[in-house]
Amino acid sequence: MSAGRPLTKAERKKFNRAEHERKIKQDLIAQHGKELGTFYAWLRIVNIRGTQAYRDGDAAFIRDVALALQNVSSRHSG
Repeated sequence: MSAGRPLTKAERKKFNRAEHERKIKQDLIAQHGKELGTFYAWLRIVNIRGTQAYRDGDAAFIRDVALALQNVSSRHSG
């Protein structure tokens, strides 16, 4: 976790975010099973990060997610 020193504010924030995302994934997998839970966790985390990117004005992240969802949709429909 740390290299023998306290974590900086930025490191602590990054660590807490990773722990929160891990807990979301574990809870959704326990509730819905491995495949569906993993998909729901991905959607939830992308929603959280997308909201943060939107607030920061980062349209590239949102475009990348939209393209990824379009690719998944086109592979699995028709």
